[in-house]
Amino acid sequence: MEFIRGEEREQIIFLPESIDEYIDDNNTARVIDAYINSLDLETLKFNRSEPKHTGRPPYDPKDIVKLYVYGYMNRIRSSRRLEAEGKRNLEVLWLLRKLTPDHKTIANFRRDNVAPLKNVLRDFVKLCMKLELYGKELAAIDGSKFKAVNSKRRNCTVDKLKDRLEKIDKKIEEYLKELEEADHAEDAVEKEKSEEEIGRIVKELQERKALYQGYAEELKETGETQKSLTDGDSRLMRANGKMEVCYNVQTAVDAKRKLIAEYEVTKD
Repeated sequence: MEFIRGEEREQIIFLPESIDEYIDDNNTARVIDAYINSLDLETLKFNRSEPKHTGRPPYDPKDIVKLYVYGYMNRIRSSRRLEAEGKRNLEVLWLLRKLTPDHKTIANFRRDNVAPLKNVLRDFVKLCMKLELYGKELAAIDGSKFKAVNSKRRNCTVDKLKDRLEKIDKKIEEYLKELEEADHAEDAVEKEKSEEEIGRIVKELQERKALYQGYAEELKETGETQKSLTDGDSRLMRANGKMEVCYNVQTAVDAKRKLIAEYEVTKD
């Protein structure tokens, strides 16, 4: 008895005659397609919802929204991964009719349409309410921590800035003391090298001190307790039993069919 074997890779085969045969009739991609096609993207305030008469033709915003909704439903967040799915995933090939937008186009669309994408969520909630999928009696609210790109080292708290400034002052004093000792050195060449090197280090420390003082003054003026240098909206908070720089997403879920009713990204 032989093993079950696949097709020969060199064998010429015919894919289905139409793209529509790539997926079955009950596939969720068809629901995404029908729902997004029903939306008025101009009313939802999407950028470039109507093509211009001149210039290079753009992608239809509806196609990119379909890609994002599909990615959300299948836990595909990265624009690079969404680009890859467009070249290998039969459901996405069907959904976008073999269009393959690159990751920059996908990422720029999200950046330029943050509010309109949230409007799509609100519109979907309204549709679910019409279909009586929300019980509107009991909702559960909970938070999820999403780790930011921002590292702990590039997150500044009031206490951390105070500690860094104190350490810099201490280092400056130590180097100034070395300069004083160099003044008493007998070797003129070594003295000159020492003064030049220490002077450069002291200058760098003073520049860093001015930067941290600026951060401290900014926190005092705004009333904030932290400043993240990479992801400005992220904050140091407890996640999974340890302190991480994160976003906190608060989500309200209706009890009837466990559908999300609303969400908000917070700094707290």
